[in-house]
Amino acid sequence: MNRRVLVAVIVVLNVASTFAAKGAAPSFSFAGVPVAPGSSVRANVPLSAQEKSLAAQGGNPIPQNGVAVLITPANFDPQKTWPVLISLATRDGRRQNRDDLVEFYRRAGLAEGWVLLAGDGPQPARNATVGWRAAMTMAAIDALHQSFIGSRKWPIACAGFSGGAKSAGFIAPLLAKNGCRIAGIYLTGMNEEHLAEGYAKFQPGADFLTTPIFVAIGHDDRIATQEQQYAVISSIKRTGFSQIRIATFHGAHEVNDAQTAIALRWFRSLQK
Repeated sequence: MNRRVLVAVIVVLNVASTFAAKGAAPSFSFAGVPVAPGSSVRANVPLSAQEKSLAAQGGNPIPQNGVAVLITPANFDPQKTWPVLISLATRDGRRQNRDDLVEFYRRAGLAEGWVLLAGDGPQPARNATVGWRAAMTMAAIDALHQSFIGSRKWPIACAGFSGGAKSAGFIAPLLAKNGCRIAGIYLTGMNEEHLAEGYAKFQPGADFLTTPIFVAIGHDDRIATQEQQYAVISSIKRTGFSQIRIATFHGAHEVNDAQTAIALRWFRSLQK
């Protein structure tokens, strides 16, 4: 090979390697499953002894593992700090946390730059107790922390609609007790208040009372009426929670994207 040909080959290889480097996706994974920014991944995640105990409440058989779904924004880089939205579904066993994550929170959550996370069992629970929801959620969070260095400090918000809002009242204090940095609680369509009970049961500390709480109320909600939801808010205030924001929207028993976006924006602004 003469010198002129050799130089041409080297130039081509250098150009090719440059384009490859620019086009290469970041290499990271969630619970062993490769993650590309802007994607949704599903992974099997182990259950700790505490999580197995919670899952067994109500006579549920203990599964071999939990199942976590992680959805990331298009510019996701795990070396940076990201707010994480946790979805909690109604206690109806036919509804999974990941169902609510995709149907109710994906659009607004990604638009506002949040990482979305849900944990469920490999099959729906025989008895969808709060303990079951808590166990699978905690397993998903454990997987997040083990997958991405620094994610233990990422702010977490819990979101619940209808019965999921009731679950959030129990699970958010439990997560705080277990060291999670709770940055907000988003409640909508809720006709019963369990946050006071969750706070008393798990005792996450007085600082938890400063957790921002956003309550979205549908004008035409006949399942969780305005009167019922305002009664919930009064109970939360009596417990001592000091940062409560109330918003109403034209709609019935539903999750409103605009209110979800406002809530997530508010939670994030308070972290700055």
